Amino acid sequence: MPPRSADIELAGPFPPDLHDVRHLKLKAALLLLWALVSFVATYFARDLQGLVFGGWPLGYWIAAQGAVLVFMGIVVVYGWAMNRFERQDAERQAAAALGEGPAETGRRSAPTP
Repeated sequence: MPPRSADIELAGPFPPDLHDVRHLKLKAALLLLWALVSFVATYFARDLQGLVFGGWPLGYWIAAQGAVLVFMGIVVVYGWAMNRFERQDAERQAAAALGEGPAETGRRSAPTP
C-alpha cells in the first residue's frame, strides 16, 4: 500500500467541533491573559521597585517569577476546561444516542392531556 500524501490528509473536512464557540472564547481569554502578563505586567514592573517583598523588589518578583506562575496556571486552566468540555460533549452524544434530540436534552416534556 503506497503512503498517503500530505495533500490527501489536508483535503478532508475539518471537524467543526474542534473550534466551537466555547473553545474559541477560552483560547481568546487565555491568550489575552498571556499577553497582559507578558507585556503589561513586565512593563510596569519597574514602577514597583520601591515595594520590597521577601528582601527583593516587587518588580523583580512580578517579572521573574509571577509570569512563570501565571503561565503554569494558564496551562492548568486550559486542561481543566478542555476536560470539562469533553465530558459535556460525551453527555450530549450519549443523550442523542438514547433518542433525545439536542434541543430536548435536560428538559422534561409536559404531560399531554
